[in-house]
Amino acid sequence: MQPRNMSMSGVVDLAAVKAAADAKAKAEQARAEAARQGGGASGPAGAVPPSALVIDVDEAAFDSTVIRLSDQVPVVLDFWAEWCEPCKQLGPLLERLTVEANGRLVLAKIDVDANQMLMQQFGIQGIPAVFAVVAGQVLPLFQGAAPEQEIRATLAQLVQVAEERFGLLGLQVDPAAEGAQAPAAAAATGPAAGPYDALLEAAVVALDAGDLAGAVQAYKNVLVDDPGNTEAKLGLAQAELLSRVQHMDPQAVRAAAAEKPKDPQAQIAAADLDLVGGHVEDAFGRLVDTVRVTFGEDRDAVRLRLLELFEVIGADDPRVSAARTALARVLF
Repeated sequence: MQPRNMSMSGVVDLAAVKAAADAKAKAEQARAEAARQGGGASGPAGAVPPSALVIDVDEAAFDSTVIRLSDQVPVVLDFWAEWCEPCKQLGPLLERLTVEANGRLVLAKIDVDANQMLMQQFGIQGIPAVFAVVAGQVLPLFQGAAPEQEIRATLAQLVQVAEERFGLLGLQVDPAAEGAQAPAAAAATGPAAGPYDALLEAAVVALDAGDLAGAVQAYKNVLVDDPGNTEAKLGLAQAELLSRVQHMDPQAVRAAAAEKPKDPQAQIAAADLDLVGGHVEDAFGRLVDTVRVTFGEDRDAVRLRLLELFEVIGADDPRVSAARTALARVLF
């Protein structure tokens, strides 16, 4: 259980995938707008109490709680055990910093003695061990005890990446909201309905008419103001997939994928065709295998496409959960 150097290498790589100043600006604008619209004596609608930012998670609830919640807010995973003395020092510190983040983080505590399978899946050799999940992606943070200043800086960087790369707004927090639904329940039920019915209907009409560009734009218009809108995110992922494959020559694409098993673009194109054809597991397996044999920007491109295909199918699908686990094993 010797501490190792603090590392945010995975997060830094994600941040470098592309410039995302616009996403950050939209996230901040949406957060400010939500605060203005939801304010009042009773606090913002759907707000959670500070105590709901720290949760206990087990293997059975990991996907339904952590993975789903990570689409709204970075989830920090604290692997601990009752017999671990450093854990007793680190745990309260993580809890305090999470509450101080005021909804920009959620802390999920995992007792390794009761959740051996999760410990094995994450490849944990010693505790305390701290990971994060952002938009379904697992990121290693650090292992062992560390000074508060370093942990605070690591969490601040995590929040920054979540906002800039993924536009995650976090959760609205109201100190007077004791008894309100917990974050996991909020994640399961999804965001409250917003004034976007007309735009969403326009996107569906465009899809039915074969106007894929129009559908993509309509969904994007919703997400500009409401980045967490589940229906728009799903619709956009589906419309973009159809746009990518509509002019493909399936025979040529599959021939290229067979001839170049390590070519990321060839495998990405074939995976798109797999998914459109209903071969979901084949598409996911193809991209996980490609992540395994690629590096750097190529690996990032494949991984990001896989995450986009997860959006097409939906987080509730067990095939997505299985593929997320397979991806995590390949990456970490």
